[in-house]
Order: sequence, then C-alpha cells, then structure tokens
Amino acid sequence: MIKEIIIANPKVTIVLFSMLITLAMTLVTKKFTDQARIKELKCMQKKCQDKIKEQKGDVKSQAELQKQMLTHSMEMMKHSMKPMLITMIPVLLLFNWIRGMYVETTIATSWFWWYLVASIVSSIAFRKLLKVE
Repeated sequence: MIKEIIIANPKVTIVLFSMLITLAMTLVTKKFTDQARIKELKCMQKKCQDKIKEQKGDVKSQAELQKQMLTHSMEMMKHSMKPMLITMIPVLLLFNWIRGMYVETTIATSWFWWYLVASIVSSIAFRKLLKVE
C-alpha cells in the first residue's frame, strides 16, 4: 500500500518523509541539548565578534577574542554531538529504505535533492516554531 502511494505521488511523499524525519531530529535535539547554555554561548560569541570589530588595530586582543570564540564553538559542537549520535543510525536506515522505495519512481535519481530542499526548509521552520537553538 505504501509503495503504491509513493509511486503515485513521489514528490509529495518524499517531502512528507523529509518533514517527518526533520521534525523527529529537531525534537531529539531539543530534548537532549541544554538550550539555555547554547543560547548563552551564541550570545557570548556575538559579543566577541563585536569586540573584534571594535579593536581592529589591536592584533593581540583580537587573537585572544578569537581564542575565546573557538572555545565557545567547541563547547557548542560538544552539545550538538549527542543528538547527532542518537539520530544517525535510524536516519541512515531510513535513507536506505527511502532510496529503495524510490527506485521505481520517476524521481529515482533526484529523490535526494527533493529530500534535501524539503529538509532544509522544514528544519528552519521547526527550529523557529519549537525554539531550538
């Protein structure tokens, strides 16, 4: 039954799959990250960027500020690793299943591009709606 629906409406179903997968990944990210800390780190990075712009001639202080920014970036990356590790295996399995389902459709070679565009758009929307940093 699912295969018939996919063959009849391949573009619509790939967009729906993309939106569902992106929603699940966004919810996992929200659940397993410290949103307040990430927001704080982003604010600190923004302040460092502003200070770097103010101190154009002072190379030494700019280097120190860039070092602070790197520290903040590393901590943000550490926070994003846990949700990525949780979702990686299921997403890879889903990709394999989706690829197999679209072999017989008219978008067999372009399903990934449809998925990619839909996931980028839906990720932006879901992150705004769910207030995920």
